[in-house]
Amino acid sequence: MSESVSGAGTVAQAAANAAEPAPEPEYDPAAPAPLNVPRTPTGDAGVDAHLDRLADADHLATEGHVEVYEDVHRGLRDALTALDARPGPPAPAPPYRHRS
Repeated sequence: MSESVSGAGTVAQAAANAAEPAPEPEYDPAAPAPLNVPRTPTGDAGVDAHLDRLADADHLATEGHVEVYEDVHRGLRDALTALDARPGPPAPAPPYRHRS
């Protein structure tokens, strides 16, 4: 008889547990969420490395994004500044003028 009582108790307990809904995770708008923004390679390894760094923001809370964005901006700005420092082609010679 003890088997039927314990069996009935187990069935009743299982039914009670099934009736309770599982707690839903609390919504946190600041929780990290991937933006899934596609990044097309530029062909410049340095620039591509900076753009790939943007993916780091996908794993950070919103308040951590600023640091990543500023770091990427600084790196891209430095890459553009470096372009100005490279020697370019020589300036064209002035046109020939015949003096009379």
